[in-house]
Amino acid sequence: MHQSTASSHLKRRDFLRAAVAGLAAAGFGREAMAVQKDSESGIPTRPLGRNGERVPIVGMGGYHIRRAEEAEAIRILHEAIDEGMTFFDNSWDYHDGGSETLMGKALSTGGRRDKVFLMTKVCARDYEGAKQHLEDSLRRLQTDRLDLWQFHEINWAVDSEWLYDKGGIKAAIEAREQGKVRHIGFTGHRDVSHHLKMIGTPFEWDTVQMPINLLDAHYRSFQKEVVPVCNRKKISVIGMKSLAGGRIPKTLGISATTCRRFSLSLPIATLVCGIESRDNLRQDLAMARSFQPISEEEAKQLLAQTEERGSDGKLEPWKTTNYGSLYHREQHKEV
Repeated sequence: MHQSTASSHLKRRDFLRAAVAGLAAAGFGREAMAVQKDSESGIPTRPLGRNGERVPIVGMGGYHIRRAEEAEAIRILHEAIDEGMTFFDNSWDYHDGGSETLMGKALSTGGRRDKVFLMTKVCARDYEGAKQHLEDSLRRLQTDRLDLWQFHEINWAVDSEWLYDKGGIKAAIEAREQGKVRHIGFTGHRDVSHHLKMIGTPFEWDTVQMPINLLDAHYRSFQKEVVPVCNRKKISVIGMKSLAGGRIPKTLGISATTCRRFSLSLPIATLVCGIESRDNLRQDLAMARSFQPISEEEAKQLLAQTEERGSDGKLEPWKTTNYGSLYHREQHKEV
């Protein structure tokens, strides 16, 4: 074996050893299963929030469901509730409010609102703007309260300062005191430093939402750098982008089920799934009901398979080029 080839093999072996060790430090497999419990629906649950309220390990994404025709989307949402996928994700700005409006229609009948853990996100950073976004969301969702309200796309370093200086966090605290919001969190997908800065602010966050997938393990890794901090501070992690926008199955040939299992092997509370059809829903339900964490050997193989394509962040454009929605890019004067 040539010296250069031997050296590359050693580097690769060292990388895989370090990568698996990093996942172990983040609680890969062990911690996730330690808090997981079975439920009557067959979908396991994990605790979310500081009071330990339990939610299903898979959740309905608010953005993708809007891509289905309205009547079919409502049927999918109803089926999800009936089958126990009762964590519902949304955001004030998804499809110009269309996602919240659609979800509101689905929840308005049959007492369904009371059967779900309803989360949506606020895009404004200032006091009056955040209050207005909350009222918009409540109206569209046809409800008088949210189970979780998250500041959306903390993708710029200044966002954490704006929330305090401009009053967004004040609006959230008031909303909680008024019973309009039960839990408060934030989301982001650009840079781990922004998450860590937010976590370091003088506020007890209930949740943090972030990308959790195989590619993330290789570049600006939220699962390695942010998840352990959240676990220590008892902040519940909500995973998203487990398929990297479909890039991992399409580009790397790793099945959606394996991608979901990898993400759920980390100590997160729930994984938001982008669902556009009944087939998508049923596939994710089946995965959740039969969930077993990825083994250490499987993790090594998957990390090796994704190392080269994941090392530069190009398959995770939200970290490298596409930093946020039009609303937030205008907010930060990046259009």
